[in-house]
Parts: sequence; structure tokens; C-alpha cells
Amino acid sequence: MADLDLSNLSALIIDDNFHMRQLVKTVLSALNLRNVAEADDGAAAIKVLKTFEADFVICDWAMSPLDGIDFTKLIRTSEDSPNIYLPIIMLSGHTEMNRIMIARDAGVNEFLAKPVSATNLYQRIRAIVEQPREFVRTPNYFGPNRRRRLDPNYVGPERRKNFEDKGAN
Repeated sequence: MADLDLSNLSALIIDDNFHMRQLVKTVLSALNLRNVAEADDGAAAIKVLKTFEADFVICDWAMSPLDGIDFTKLIRTSEDSPNIYLPIIMLSGHTEMNRIMIARDAGVNEFLAKPVSATNLYQRIRAIVEQPREFVRTPNYFGPNRRRRLDPNYVGPERRKNFEDKGAN
């Protein structure tokens, strides 16, 4: 399955459930990614990121005291963020469209439904490595471009002037 070499990457797994962290860590290990740190909530993850240089984060949504959405917003907007461009894969057992949109609007790069499969996790990692999205700053948003593909027929009011020139997809 894995034709992308992940051995040089580092990941941070954030989940308040120990068993879920171990499951994700086992999947990452099977994908040859061995440099993994763990945190049991968003606040602990911020502390870990001060000393651990993660290439991406796999973050659960529902945690306390700092959940995955608030963690993502802190990473994207805080002045003392360790890396505002850090790719974030959000995990959730709740896959309603409004939740996916909330995660997207918070600045996550990818969304992954629980239960986690090795194939789906690999696909999300591959997407952030091979097809990184350009980051966009507007008055109300900073994060990866929420448009996954260029629609040449769209001419609406939200169309960015130089969208084609930047190579966004």
C-alpha cells in the first residue's frame, strides 16, 4: 500500500483516548513512520510542539480541556504558535457535514472519520505530503485553501482574482 516513504517524517498524535493513540501509532509504524509523539489534549499538544518538530498532527476533535477545533485555531492564529502552517488531520466519530465544515473553517487540512483504517489514514497523509494546499489569509480565516479543485466555470462574487496564477487546486 505505502509507496510514499514516510520514514523521515515526524507526527504528533493528539487524542484523550490512550487506546486510540496506540492504534494510530501502530498504523503509523506499519507505514514506516516511527518518529511519533503523543498528547492527550490540545493544551498538552501545544507544550509538546515547543520541543518536538512535527511534520503533521493527527488530532481528535472531542477532548477536554482543549478540543481539536480550539487546538487548530490556536495553531493557525496564535502569535506564539509553534508553526501556523502545521498540517492537521482531524479525527472524529461525528461525520455530519456541518462538523466537517466547522473543522475545515477552523483550518484543518484533512478530515478522517473514525473508525480509522490504515488505508484512509495513509491517503490523508499522502494528500498533505504530495498535494499541499496553499494557505489563505482573509479577515475571518487563516489556513489551507478550502477549495480542493479549480472550477473554471465559477464566476461568483467570492472568486479570487489570481486564483489560477497561484496554482491552487
